[in-house]
Amino acid sequence: MSRSPAPSGASGADASGFVLDGRASWIRLGISLLAAAVGGAAMWSFVVLLPAMEAEFGVERGEASLAYSATMIGFALGSLAVGRSVDRFGIGPAMGLSAILAAAAYAASAVAPSFAMLAGLQFLLGIGGAATFGPLVADISLWFGRRRGFAVAVTAGGNYLAGVVWPLILAPIVELHGWREASWVMAAAMLLLLGPLSLLLRRRVPADAEGEAAAAAQAARRSAGFSPGGLQALLCVAGIACCLAMATPQIHVVAMCVDLGYGPTAGAGMLSLMLAGGIVSRLASGVIADRIGGAPTLLIGSIGQMISLALYLPFDGLVPLYIVSLIFGLSQGGVIPAYAIIVREMLPAREAGARVGLVIMATIFGMAAGGWMAGWIHDLSGSYKMSFLNGIAWNAVNIALISFLILRSNRFRPQPVAA
Repeated sequence: MSRSPAPSGASGADASGFVLDGRASWIRLGISLLAAAVGGAAMWSFVVLLPAMEAEFGVERGEASLAYSATMIGFALGSLAVGRSVDRFGIGPAMGLSAILAAAAYAASAVAPSFAMLAGLQFLLGIGGAATFGPLVADISLWFGRRRGFAVAVTAGGNYLAGVVWPLILAPIVELHGWREASWVMAAAMLLLLGPLSLLLRRRVPADAEGEAAAAAQAARRSAGFSPGGLQALLCVAGIACCLAMATPQIHVVAMCVDLGYGPTAGAGMLSLMLAGGIVSRLASGVIADRIGGAPTLLIGSIGQMISLALYLPFDGLVPLYIVSLIFGLSQGGVIPAYAIIVREMLPAREAGARVGLVIMATIFGMAAGGWMAGWIHDLSGSYKMSFLNGIAWNAVNIALISFLILRSNRFRPQPVAA
């Protein structure tokens, strides 16, 4: 009797002894989580440093937000470039170079004499931190089959773990010593923590380990009726829209608390609580994605994000804002990892680094534009109410696009045939 092919994501060993979902995969997942938690500081540290930088250089909120936008643009471009290199050379070398670049950017920021120079250095910092998000997620997706959604969610959760831990570390340093001293701390952390972790990720998954899974992914793409370029474009536009919405609370919650008189420490605690909820959400969404797929998981998260954005409108008390921030984190944490899961479900594995990097680049451009847009609207209107309404509108665009993706996928799903 002939033997039928193994299902996509089966955990069988290849000729080299590599096993999807095996012991080496789980060890690598733990290392990847640590690397993401350290390198993710490049995205979140500026949120804590922003009020102090704004006060020292005498710039308005919208102008100050441009520096964060520069960080995210560097993060976006770095995600694409590093993603392409991961497909060829693996994540280890790219992460080692990123650690050096991030450390240099933090050290130079600590002595920056002007805000313009600081904004340029934030761009370099974004490039340096890029390897520890999208490219790292793409790398870990190659090591798992049946538990791919969970592995992607755990690795992406390292970015939120960075948002929980680093604000709590940096806020007291900023209040007692200043933002420049905090930048020196971050420079040391990039070299002493992220550098050694990059050496532990030098091994690459065998080239033929996912031959069957790649073929299945190509079949899934054809059955959904999308060309690779068409699917990529849809995911990029959807990613921009969802992150234009996501940016307002994540980037401006500390500044909003300062405006309301609660101080930066309260805002940093609120951000940490928000991202702690995001970690729980990301882990849960990974388990859900392994059962129902990436696109439905993304839709659930996007709807939850829009509802939680609306909850910011009627409240400005400290306790209600803490509660709403937690709800926001619990609602939207699984959104970004779901894009990577969709790419791996519907596009070839050999293109994972570049494809995931491009989608993550789009989401980060959305964060960069959303961060600036929320600050600009705040300057025009005098509060964050209109900024949240703007986010809700963009969130609706994301829901419409992902709903279209799901409906089209169902329409082109092939019917089972007799053996």
